[in-house]
Amino acid sequence: MGNIDQAKEAVRDRVWRLLEREGAVPEGSYGKIPGFYGADATAGRLAELDVWQQARTVKANPDWAQLPIRIRALQGGKLLYMAVPRMASLQPFYVLDPETLELPVEQAAEKKGAAQVARRVGVEDMRPINIVICGSVAVNRSGARIGKGAGYSDLEVALLIEAGLVTDETVIVAPVHQLQVVDEEIPETEHDFSVDLIVTPDEVIQCPNRRRPPGLVWNDLTAEKIKAIPVLTELAATERPDRAAT
Repeated sequence: MGNIDQAKEAVRDRVWRLLEREGAVPEGSYGKIPGFYGADATAGRLAELDVWQQARTVKANPDWAQLPIRIRALQGGKLLYMAVPRMASLQPFYVLDPETLELPVEQAAEKKGAAQVARRVGVEDMRPINIVICGSVAVNRSGARIGKGAGYSDLEVALLIEAGLVTDETVIVAPVHQLQVVDEEIPETEHDFSVDLIVTPDEVIQCPNRRRPPGLVWNDLTAEKIKAIPVLTELAATERPDRAAT
């Protein structure tokens, strides 16, 4: 795992520096899911696709770069799920229903707005997901991706797969700046998932090599990580007693 982590970090470092050098992101974006310039155009390009227009449920990460997509989801009448930051709840997702919002969609789709008005839910209270929007630092055209290294996107998707909410019918999308699309190989581990579509301000890329974990890969989770995420602590205690955090 050490060599793979180092290889991923080298890709992240190169892409973060490239984005800042080319003025594609605001200052201070290094180390984050890039809030790239052109995110509105990317959301517009995604909204033109049949797969988006037909979707009724969207799961999106709460990063700034994906805010225009979250707004479009709510404006389009789609049920929107957002992860609670750091999955720090036994109900690790917010649910935003455009029919019952008490804030304008532009505010409700922000992290602060969601925390204000959205109900928290666990997987047992969620509907099957049509589209997953995942923030990424780098992706390649085969669909391999890396985030900023915290592992939350992988865990969220794995939890939804385990619950039967992300299936072969679900489309996973990486909306990114063109500079985040790399030509090099991105190393993958058992718990990594690939994306089906890359959407940039300039193009839509169909990715051929779908790769998804079977669910939670317990062997890749440390006791510290399990203990830090309430839903994992509960699952470990009930389904994997040998992995329960102590």
